[in-house]
Amino acid sequence: MKFKSVNPTTTEAWKKLKAHFAEIKDVHMMDFFDQEPDRNEQYKIKWDEIQFDYSKNRINRKTLELLNELANEVGLKQAIQLQLEGYNINLTEDRAVLHTALRDFDQMKPEVKKSLQKMKVFSNSVIKGKWKGFSNKAITDVVNIGIGGSDLGPKMVVNALQYYSNHLKVHYVSNVDGDHVAEILKSLNRETTLFVIVSKTFTTQETLANATTIKNWFLKDASQLDIEKHFVAVSSNIENAVNYGITEENIFPMWDWVGGRFSLWSSVGLSICCAVGYSNFEDLLKGAHEMDLHFKDEEFTNNIPVLMGLISIWYNNFYNCETEAVIPYNQYLEKFVPYLQQAVMESNGKEIDRNGIPVNYQTGAIVWGNVGTNSQHAFFQLLHQGTKTIPIDFIGFKEPLHGNQYQHKLLMANFYGQSESLLKGTYQQNISNIYRTFKGNKPSNSLLINQLTPKNLGSLIALYEHKLFVQGVIWNIFSYDQWGVELGKKIANKILNS
Repeated sequence: MKFKSVNPTTTEAWKKLKAHFAEIKDVHMMDFFDQEPDRNEQYKIKWDEIQFDYSKNRINRKTLELLNELANEVGLKQAIQLQLEGYNINLTEDRAVLHTALRDFDQMKPEVKKSLQKMKVFSNSVIKGKWKGFSNKAITDVVNIGIGGSDLGPKMVVNALQYYSNHLKVHYVSNVDGDHVAEILKSLNRETTLFVIVSKTFTTQETLANATTIKNWFLKDASQLDIEKHFVAVSSNIENAVNYGITEENIFPMWDWVGGRFSLWSSVGLSICCAVGYSNFEDLLKGAHEMDLHFKDEEFTNNIPVLMGLISIWYNNFYNCETEAVIPYNQYLEKFVPYLQQAVMESNGKEIDRNGIPVNYQTGAIVWGNVGTNSQHAFFQLLHQGTKTIPIDFIGFKEPLHGNQYQHKLLMANFYGQSESLLKGTYQQNISNIYRTFKGNKPSNSLLINQLTPKNLGSLIALYEHKLFVQGVIWNIFSYDQWGVELGKKIANKILNS
């Protein structure tokens, strides 16, 4: 079985949406609020510990009905089912896409269960000081060596869950820039550092270059026999890892049905387990699985990732918005946007459709942003008074982690105030100074979450995973390959060898 392969612009729903867009494209959102006095509640979904408010968008009930028609016409429901049931939906690589299976504790694959148990035992041993280095000292630092999905995901999660961290210091080496590696090594003690080499194929150029530099540094004061106490690997290529010097019992598995940018839920998350403990890692998985069930079972009209995906299509393909901003009002989420950039743009940055035909419409929104309130003093001028329409996702939390209520109240006043001012501008106000006028009518979604916990973070990440899947289905592209990263590497190798 495979997806329906439909050029969305040929559907009846698309034609209706074009006509509808012509009718409402110049309507101010405040007029929608005047027409729908209960709009604040009607355009809001409360699910578990997440509240999704999409009332501040340039849409009305008819828009939503037509977007829902579009989703049905391109076979979104069937596509969701095919992915979650493990069909080979990634046809260009003839692979299933089953990162959701990594967090399904009710129907977990035996190999996933075995891997999680191995991660639990290993991370507990390191955290409790039972895993000793070559001089019989406990581990104090863990270094994750990887790039792309083998770096961005776990690094983002460890940063986001700092509040739950233990005594271990976790570092990330990704860029092939030797200065980057040198700066990391300056603070490390060979006797108490554990290195985790993460590469599915164990052939990734940047990762192996960094790993070799680090191994040579390690061997200046240690022997080859000491490597087994300080180096472990996450890979599907056991032979290459063993040949590199990693003992087989120190190799954690990866599978070809898990794409790199969706792999933090797998053994790639080993550094997460070490940083915050296995129980918190498991809560992260469980939160993601709960969002998977919501995505699979909920009707589209009340389905948060489906609605976020459809609204994004509306702006990208009808308003011709090229970018979307994501603004988390939480410093712990400062690495969330770089993580999303890979997840979204590596997935949906495609110009050939599932029929092998160049698309004649826009795909792949550009994702950017930063944490609030920092971003308010950087690029919000453009959001408020610039000439571009940029849809925004605001992410906030009801309760702080450290309990500073005054500052949290100030933070959240900005969270609410920015979305409201972008909506209203100086609408119907008598402002005499033209330079101080704001047109408003700038669209945004708001995600309000009870508190930043491992479980809620898992749900949030999974939400965006499913949003990009919805977009890819509707754009009729393959979201799970990434051939676009290959050409530059090949040319770099030619230059290197010339």
